[in-house]
Amino acid sequence: MFQIISDRIEWIMEMETNNAQTSRISLMEQHLDNATTAVKGLEAALNRYEEVQEAIAALDEYYGSDQWRQDLDDDEAGRLPEGLKRGVLSQDGIWNLLDDCRALNTRLSHWAQNPRRQ
Repeated sequence: MFQIISDRIEWIMEMETNNAQTSRISLMEQHLDNATTAVKGLEAALNRYEEVQEAIAALDEYYGSDQWRQDLDDDEAGRLPEGLKRGVLSQDGIWNLLDDCRALNTRLSHWAQNPRRQ
């Protein structure tokens, strides 16, 4: 009788161990899937960010230049076509983009210098 109870207790303990193990493995699998998706997404975004660096530099040079001021004056005087997209002539469009780029570059630099490790 005691052997049956002992065997039963041992079986219950094995089941609890197996449940904890499968739960742990399932959780780690979720972590792996989530991290893999995030890393691949970040890699794609960084590749795209690298591709537009020349465009960002061109916008930085254009913003506030004599050419930009002339374009803005012509827009305000109604000399540009009505349907022309002109977000680059706004006071905030390019500025906000450049500010976002500076903040992102600071963040990337911080991550490169201080990688988070467990």
